[in-house]
Amino acid sequence: MASTEAPQLSALSASDIAGCMALSSEVGWNQTPDDWALFMRHGTVFGLPDANGVPAATGAILPYPGGFAWISLVLVTASRRRARIGTHILQSCCAELERRGLVGVLDATPAGERVYRPLGFEPIFKLSRWQGEGRGTRGVLPAGVRPITESAIDTVAAIDATAFGAHRRFLLENLLHRAPQVAFMTASADGFVLARPGRLATQIGPLVATSEISAAALLDTALDAVTGAVFFDLCDHWSKLIDHVERRGFTLQRPLLRMALHRSDPFGDVERTFLAAGPEFG
Repeated sequence: MASTEAPQLSALSASDIAGCMALSSEVGWNQTPDDWALFMRHGTVFGLPDANGVPAATGAILPYPGGFAWISLVLVTASRRRARIGTHILQSCCAELERRGLVGVLDATPAGERVYRPLGFEPIFKLSRWQGEGRGTRGVLPAGVRPITESAIDTVAAIDATAFGAHRRFLLENLLHRAPQVAFMTASADGFVLARPGRLATQIGPLVATSEISAAALLDTALDAVTGAVFFDLCDHWSKLIDHVERRGFTLQRPLLRMALHRSDPFGDVERTFLAAGPEFG
């Protein structure tokens, strides 16, 4: 008879990154070893090892100082997906956040939403992943846009905190170091865009701005700085910006839904949030 005991999870470390990459690559996700390492440094990645000690399933929490934590990287290898391991890992993440007094937040795919809703996750707002190609033709920067330098990271972090709902300087600094050529802010210091290299494509985001016009200028500048495949997660309520990216040849890959456990109000300002940093980081 099969055991009815819940599988025992353990916190993963840098030595497990290769196994984690095998999991995320198996499902066609865009993570790199740097993404997994960042989560392990600033959050917790739970894993279920197989008989050889390699992660057969993962789930991660990344606490933010705004009273919430990001839940992501919930992955189960194909041969174990009928055993409700993913649900168990998600429940374990939620239990740990409850112990810490934090609200769990995540960006759900349609398949994930069907799992999260019965557990008490409520919708906050819709966003969608778009895919296309960067032009790689950046020349002179447009008026009103300038590169982000190390000295500006505190300003960028303050702008981001207003939109996201929590300070996450560690993440923004990491993105700046990984893709400095795709890091721009407005000359008026009220908006910015960052990006990161991915396994499949450059992920552009977060992007924070005060208007769709400003957001379009920042996004265009970022796209002109990237050569090759691009992904970005754009909030659905920005209809003019959606029209703009469609004119640039971008196509809808999949819908996403930002959700929180027993909460439907956003932590930050959705009227300044244009692109998310990705489902890994929010």
